[in-house]
Amino acid sequence: MKTKRIALMAMCIALAMILSYVESQIPSPGIPGVKLGLANIVVIFALYKLGWKEAVGISLLRVLLVSLLFGHVASFFYSIAGAALSLAGMILLKRIDKLSCVAVSVLGGVLHNLGQILMAVVLMGRNVVYYLPVLILSGVAAGVAIGAVSALLVHRVDLQA
Repeated sequence: MKTKRIALMAMCIALAMILSYVESQIPSPGIPGVKLGLANIVVIFALYKLGWKEAVGISLLRVLLVSLLFGHVASFFYSIAGAALSLAGMILLKRIDKLSCVAVSVLGGVLHNLGQILMAVVLMGRNVVYYLPVLILSGVAAGVAIGAVSALLVHRVDLQA
């Protein structure tokens, strides 16, 4: 792997961690668990500009490092479940070249929330499934916003320099 690519990936991991921290400082909109997913801007950018393997590495390292630095064991399990399912879906959907970053991001947002609910079922039981419709709606809304920002970056940032 070239030095420039390694440095770019390191910057992406650092930026994703910073965005995760910044987001953790934003008060909840009144609905527990609802967040924008700012770090996913970096993951989607990496998926489109660097490749799926790099996006997976950036996302998983971000989850691990943020959980170690700012979270706890439960947050790691929720985050890794959401990130893994979200990444898998976004990678598969991106292969359909006719779909936009926004569509890929919306799927990622919904699947992230689904992954977290599945982990909550494992850790707490089925009584949390009732919360899924709220999280699906928030995943769609956040996915549109994050996808729009990601699309802007993907189209405007040239990594060939």
